[in-house]
Amino acid sequence: MSLPAKMRAVEISHPGGPEVLKPSERALPQPKPHEILVKVAAAGVNRPDILQRMGLYAVPPDASDLPGLEIAGTVAAVGANVTMWKVGDQVCALTHGGGYAEYCVTPEVQALPVPKGLSLVEAASLPETFFTVYSNVFDRGGLKAGETLLVQGGSSGIGVTAIQVAAAMGNRVFATAGSDDKCAACVKLGAEKAFNYKTQDWAAELKTATGGKGVNVILDMVGGDYVPKELKSLADEGRLVMIAFLRGMKTEVDLSVVMAKRLQITGSTLRPRTVEFKGQVAKSLRERVWPLIEAGKIKPVLYKTFPLAEAAEAHKLMETSQHIGKIVLTV
Repeated sequence: MSLPAKMRAVEISHPGGPEVLKPSERALPQPKPHEILVKVAAAGVNRPDILQRMGLYAVPPDASDLPGLEIAGTVAAVGANVTMWKVGDQVCALTHGGGYAEYCVTPEVQALPVPKGLSLVEAASLPETFFTVYSNVFDRGGLKAGETLLVQGGSSGIGVTAIQVAAAMGNRVFATAGSDDKCAACVKLGAEKAFNYKTQDWAAELKTATGGKGVNVILDMVGGDYVPKELKSLADEGRLVMIAFLRGMKTEVDLSVVMAKRLQITGSTLRPRTVEFKGQVAKSLRERVWPLIEAGKIKPVLYKTFPLAEAAEAHKLMETSQHIGKIVLTV
């Protein structure tokens, strides 16, 4: 494959609002021995991109300063020691940054084949949310078949993924969302019930729906004052898994609830984890989740696409929280 010396990209000119995202020209990145270079067809937009643009999400020292944590495209070059992929393969991948560009490098173990039947644009919406959901709901949260899950923010990219994957694996799933339309979308995706947190007492509704038992696992992106209610909404031996804190990173916890119900509170961030860890998650996804996608039991939920040059408009949309599912940039 003939490769250019330069590529188009969108960079963060300085911390600030969506307008600080500017088209730029960069040197083509070079893959290290265990990395692949992907000619990007599409890149997903995620909340960490927003935080990075605002200067609130530190970029690891070995990462590209360009935003973009997930891509799909065609392998354009491979590092000297790559064994999993060859030039011409179509992949989707979790990246260490740099997705908002025509080309992006990523470790070979963080790439997955584009699921049969999906377009590259659809595939670009998968990696960040599927890696996050699988590692937190199933690895950290230990959700087992037949158990119950509550997904806070069920209409987000993470939310629509968590609902579908857990339901496809045989779990009862509940969700919260901020409008009746979003709640209806959650139910359509596999949630047994979805509660409008603006008009309903979700904790009371959940207690009724579970016969007073509560749920086994809660995936929380809200934090703040939701945490005490979440602890009371867990069943005995329940697990609260935290991945974001839209309502604040501090709260007050009644430890007697944790002790009486033998609860676990855990959480994680994905980007700082090692390549080896992410490779293990990719392996689990390929074995357990990709067959469900190819069977049509889990489907990408695309809300809107924007050309790469209009990344600022994509960020503006994400900040309104009006979307259901994923926003993707096409390259």
